[in-house]
Amino acid sequence: MLAALQTSLKAGAYELYSSDNAVLNADLELALGAFHSRKTYAQASGMKAGSKDWQESYAKYGLRGWTRAGDADQHLYGAVNWLSSATFGQGDAAGWTDGTERTTKYEDAYLGWKSGQAFSALGKDGLDVSFGRQNVIVGDGFLVAGDAANPGKRFGDGHFNRGGAYYLTARKAFDKTAVFRIGGAEGLRSDLMWLKSDNPIQGKAETVVGTLEHVNLLGTLGLTYLKVVDTDKEFDSIQRKGTRTASMRAQGSLGIPDLFLSGEYARQHRDLTGDESAWYTEAGWTFSDINWKPYVSYRYSRFSEGYDPLFYGNVRALGTWFQGEVASSYAGPFNNNARIQQVGLTLTPTNKLSLGVLAYRFDTISPTASTFSNLSGKEVDVYAMWQITDHISASPLVGLYRPDKDVNSGSSQLGDNHTNIYSQLTLQAKF
Repeated sequence: MLAALQTSLKAGAYELYSSDNAVLNADLELALGAFHSRKTYAQASGMKAGSKDWQESYAKYGLRGWTRAGDADQHLYGAVNWLSSATFGQGDAAGWTDGTERTTKYEDAYLGWKSGQAFSALGKDGLDVSFGRQNVIVGDGFLVAGDAANPGKRFGDGHFNRGGAYYLTARKAFDKTAVFRIGGAEGLRSDLMWLKSDNPIQGKAETVVGTLEHVNLLGTLGLTYLKVVDTDKEFDSIQRKGTRTASMRAQGSLGIPDLFLSGEYARQHRDLTGDESAWYTEAGWTFSDINWKPYVSYRYSRFSEGYDPLFYGNVRALGTWFQGEVASSYAGPFNNNARIQQVGLTLTPTNKLSLGVLAYRFDTISPTASTFSNLSGKEVDVYAMWQITDHISASPLVGLYRPDKDVNSGSSQLGDNHTNIYSQLTLQAKF
């Protein structure tokens, strides 16, 4: 796999044009993954107990560039990218895919304008306006981290198929967007967004989002309001239309270099279940004077019984909002009806290698609020992040997941509730 990446990359990235007034690049991103799970999970009909071996891959390729637009350092920018994705082998451990998915579609197609110094009171690029198909993230992904759910043919009789590469989350772009960013990198700033999903498993939701943030050296304080204004009735199985969510969040170091603090509280109203909520608090510390600079962290998060987790995902690190490689990808819970505790340790032997351990405890809140009455359990993930070259990285991972119950007692694990030994190796090349 690594040899294939290196061979491809020699002919991959290419600067087509560059000057003081414009840049045009040909971009290439490749990802490969090999996965094994000793246990399976009943997320799709017809799943049987046993082990699963499968592989995933995607290639993203296209053009990206910018050009000056008038004086005061204003810029037009944009990108057009296609994405080819696939799943091979037996399909994943939960039955989201069956191993026969193959799809090529365009992924990014957007155009934007940055104001440069045209509105100096707002800071450099104090206005940033963009339209089209693009990935959008709010905060650290607690509510919105792209449109990244990628089931395949097996789940829902293929009606939700996005072409494979489920774990690698190959497709992240919202189908149609209008994004207005007001304010620079520091001080008071705001975002106004219209996001239209074409993802069936998200109900093809149409969402409006507004944020207000204050950013300084101590950290970021932010408010977010989100409303799902429309969905496709054929796919909106959770009655998401009309859902309103408001959140308060904070993240930063308070001026202490080794400290990390983060938290968010979201209040949500759904027509189906009424008032819901989700929140977390997290603290971490880097022992910067010790060899390998150990970083330790603890997070407690709670998601109410009928909470809709919307477009959450990983942003700042492994385990950000996909909590537990087995739990968040295959077994559940999926950031609702759960209390989750996470303890993390990261070691950094060199600037190209980091080693980590994440330990989780999952507790189901209500036995009647979801398809599975008891998704309580424990998980430990041990992983490495290795930057092999400037453009190629590898990440091996081994996870141990033990549910409190099996499928016959309200959980999702098929066969028994014994410990699942899960392993994966992912390789990525990006320019």
